[in-house]
Amino acid sequence: MIANYHTHTWRCKHAEGIEREYIEKAIDGGLKILGFSDHTPMPYPKGYVSDVKMDMNQLEDYVDTILKLKAEYRKDMEIHLGLEVEYYPRYLEELLKAVHQYPIEYFLLAQHYLGNEINDFYSGTPTDSEEYLKRYCMQSQEALETGLFTYFAHPDLLNFSGNAEIYHKWMHQLCSHAKRLDIPLEINFLGIRGKRHYPNPDFWKIAGDVGNKVIFGADAHQPKTVWDPEILSAAKKMVDEFGLNLIDTVTFRKP
Repeated sequence: MIANYHTHTWRCKHAEGIEREYIEKAIDGGLKILGFSDHTPMPYPKGYVSDVKMDMNQLEDYVDTILKLKAEYRKDMEIHLGLEVEYYPRYLEELLKAVHQYPIEYFLLAQHYLGNEINDFYSGTPTDSEEYLKRYCMQSQEALETGLFTYFAHPDLLNFSGNAEIYHKWMHQLCSHAKRLDIPLEINFLGIRGKRHYPNPDFWKIAGDVGNKVIFGADAHQPKTVWDPEILSAAKKMVDEFGLNLIDTVTFRKP
């Protein structure tokens, strides 16, 4: 593992440490490339404040901080500036207007909610609803079609507990869509570390059969998790078990 593009900062309200600590840990682990991709602020209506994202007025500081560190550590490693973004069509145009003021290099797609965060279904909630599964897959496919996203973070986040054939039908369609668009799927280290419902073996068997490109993502919320050889070993076993097409680096799609 030479690159990690999935790194958070304290601004998202559920990560710890300062940016420099993440960089130093990445260097210690032998990483050559570190991408910061904190949870993007969203231009939500006044009165609603997300407790899992930076605020809109923090975006400029986030950009300035990463760019300064990028220059400072230029001889030690590549540092890149990105955002982890949910595809919420209602807010996309206004979000892009805000983001295009800054030299953001890439977006990671992460579909934490159906519809949007304010009043809809959280993808990690256990459900046997085919309607929720379908909505997750269709919303994700629509997002990938925009051309805005470099890769799909934890694409198996939808916590489906229903019929296995139904899961296979919709997730096979999603994986096939990602392959056609040449967009990699992320094996998420936070899910492995936390023993969450993802990575989901059923999903990764589908991805192996479809032949999707796969990338590792630390999803680091603490400096110590930027580089974790134990979790890396577990992820490599998944690659071997499901015959996954692992890639080391990605080419950014400019948002």
